[in-house]
Amino acid sequence: MSLIEILSIAVGLSMDAVAVSLCAGASGFASSPRSALRIAFHFGLFQGVMPLLGWLAGSTIAPYIAGVDHWLAFLLLAFVAFRMFRSGLSKEDPDPSCDPTRGSTLVMLSVATSIDAMAIGFSLALLAAPILAPCLVIGLVTFALSFAATHLGGRLSLRFGKRMELLGGIVLLIIGGRILISHLQAL
Repeated sequence: MSLIEILSIAVGLSMDAVAVSLCAGASGFASSPRSALRIAFHFGLFQGVMPLLGWLAGSTIAPYIAGVDHWLAFLLLAFVAFRMFRSGLSKEDPDPSCDPTRGSTLVMLSVATSIDAMAIGFSLALLAAPILAPCLVIGLVTFALSFAATHLGGRLSLRFGKRMELLGGIVLLIIGGRILISHLQAL
């Protein structure tokens, strides 16, 4: 897997965290550098660890499903992308009653925004791809984009955050399509 592909996956996966960071910044919860750092650190950490967990799960069953692994990888990426589309097209506004930069709310948001990363790790295991470099890149990209998003959140609208999720979904669909096409051409 090339660095461009890993970066593309990282950017696509980080869009949920970026959208939440934008909302946190726009709502005023992440207005200080410390709160921006806190939210970015948690999102980056969880996004970096979850693919490893998914990869470990996928590695144990990969030999049994090697004939259809490319289809499973595509379907997982498409599932994640369509979830991002659904969220991006949703008209619901986030509930501002809880501070998203502290405590259990931050942990819940970190887990919720990184579940997709677990599916990506599972997909990488099915493709017998290495995992440590993607985990590191995904975590660092998510950290950097989330940190920037909290600072920009006060100036940008919530609708832009939704568009970021749509863009992330498109990126994941393109990568999934590329995986599927490359494996079908090899047959």
